[in-house]
Amino acid sequence: MAAIDELKDLLTEDIRQLEILADILNQEKACLSGSDIRKLESLTGEKNRLLEQVRESAKRKIRLLVAMGFRPESGEPSRFIRSAGLPDLLALWEEADRRLRTCQEMNQTNGRVISHLQKRLSRLTDIFRGVAGHQKLYGAQGEQKAVSHSTILASA
Repeated sequence: MAAIDELKDLLTEDIRQLEILADILNQEKACLSGSDIRKLESLTGEKNRLLEQVRESAKRKIRLLVAMGFRPESGEPSRFIRSAGLPDLLALWEEADRRLRTCQEMNQTNGRVISHLQKRLSRLTDIFRGVAGHQKLYGAQGEQKAVSHSTILASA
């Protein structure tokens, strides 16, 4: 039963860390709207540190579950926990999973805001350089490329 207690401790710690991560993501969103770059850099460092801790915890949890008899190829760990008849552990697992999904959604939202800001900055930079009148095409990785009169698109 020591593995179960250790798994509960890891999940409780994950929930605490994911709560902190959600707070950091909310602060990040506020910084993005206010363009506070220094604060944003500090938040990014904190976010990366927390994410690394969550990743390490995930590895430890899988090792503990394997020691308890879980086979990763058999499906989701929550099904294993449910079938083992451990309602307290299942509740912690589901809470941690719910918080992780919430953080992922928040991070994707912030990523879209950053992408939008990068595109806007790129367009402004083009205007300042006097390249605004040129057509743009998309490259293989989805990046925009300016097409000028010296760009050869095809040859016969």
